[in-house]
Amino acid sequence: MPIKVIIASKNPVKIDATKASFQRKFPEHSFEFEGVSVPSDVNDQPMTHKETQEGAQNRANNAKIKYPEADFWVGIEGGVHDDEFGMQAFAWVVVLSKSISNQAQTAVFYLPEAIAKLVRSGIELGEADDIYFGRTNSKQKDGAVGILTNGEIDRKAYYEHAMIMALIPFTLKVLSN
Repeated sequence: MPIKVIIASKNPVKIDATKASFQRKFPEHSFEFEGVSVPSDVNDQPMTHKETQEGAQNRANNAKIKYPEADFWVGIEGGVHDDEFGMQAFAWVVVLSKSISNQAQTAVFYLPEAIAKLVRSGIELGEADDIYFGRTNSKQKDGAVGILTNGEIDRKAYYEHAMIMALIPFTLKVLSN
């Protein structure tokens, strides 16, 4: 019977990153993945590290409440944070099982000031990218990290690194829940 993983997002990039990470870490297992829509209970554009982590945690928890029959629940939340150097962009990943919870953060990068100004004005980062670069729906494609690195770091790989780090205690337990 496949191991059921609920991803607290309908975003294809987040779903693909979760699939790739679980399959890479546990190649001997078969999985069933499902992307679902659940609330983050934070602002649409989290503006601090704390709010972003809370959003990922809330998504995973809300998915677990709504879909208790699964084996794993994953929350991924992108956010920004202003510091003395400018506006950072990053994401938090939370992975839950019936008995373990862990989290990890992606790498942090700084946004160009023109995009940061749009975000500070109340526009979500994905929409700010679309406005600035003249694109559509970039948050379900390469996102800010892909655009700003000219595709050298795509959004899927960006999330995968954090997902694999969040899976560390699960690899130690070898899915024995």
